[in-house]
Amino acid sequence: MVENNYDAFATAYQADNEDNAWNAYYERPAILSMVGDVNGHRVLDAGCGGGAHAAALLDRGAILTGIDSSAGLLEIAQRRLGGRARLLLADLNEVLPFEDGAFDLILASLVMHYLPDWSLPLVEFNRLLSDGGRLVFSTHHPFMDHQSAGRDNYFETYSFNETWKRDRRDIEMRFWHRPLHATFDALKSTGFQIDVLSEPQPDPRAQSLFPDAYNSLRTKPRFIFFSAVKL
Repeated sequence: MVENNYDAFATAYQADNEDNAWNAYYERPAILSMVGDVNGHRVLDAGCGGGAHAAALLDRGAILTGIDSSAGLLEIAQRRLGGRARLLLADLNEVLPFEDGAFDLILASLVMHYLPDWSLPLVEFNRLLSDGGRLVFSTHHPFMDHQSAGRDNYFETYSFNETWKRDRRDIEMRFWHRPLHATFDALKSTGFQIDVLSEPQPDPRAQSLFPDAYNSLRTKPRFIFFSAVKL
């Protein structure tokens, strides 16, 4: 099976994403709290998936555009959002089909760790933001990546594979590990200044629902969250 082919298991992926510990009770509330007030703001949800973040942003008054490289996930998002957002098929490894300064905020939830090179995506994000606009994104925590990948050199940028179990199938996924300094360097070199770095705790509600995952997330970094301002 092709790596990272979300179309092959879009329905199963989204069903799991909706209410598992890692997404529903950790990543999603954490990144949405960093976004803040979006009422009337033009927001690009880059890697919108099945639309869970988009729905929350729309409910807060955002003028939302969502992009994803998976047609299957976009179909799920379209049904969920009921025409309230503009949704487009797009690849973050390519130039994006929007005018300069088209957005006030870009949200990129758990998508950057799929990209082998951040240069073009960050240049594009900077181009698409209005002056003083923000990029808010989450990605794999590099310490988590390095431990699970079993590699010797943390300071390398390297790819590693995982096998996910979804819909009673083995799904091959490829991710990219970056040391923390590489993330800072990439943002600085493309015209961003970090204003928030967060390593959040899980939602307390997860303690009774997912006790093992909750205890893990309280003591081990899973994702890392950035807010960066266009200079």
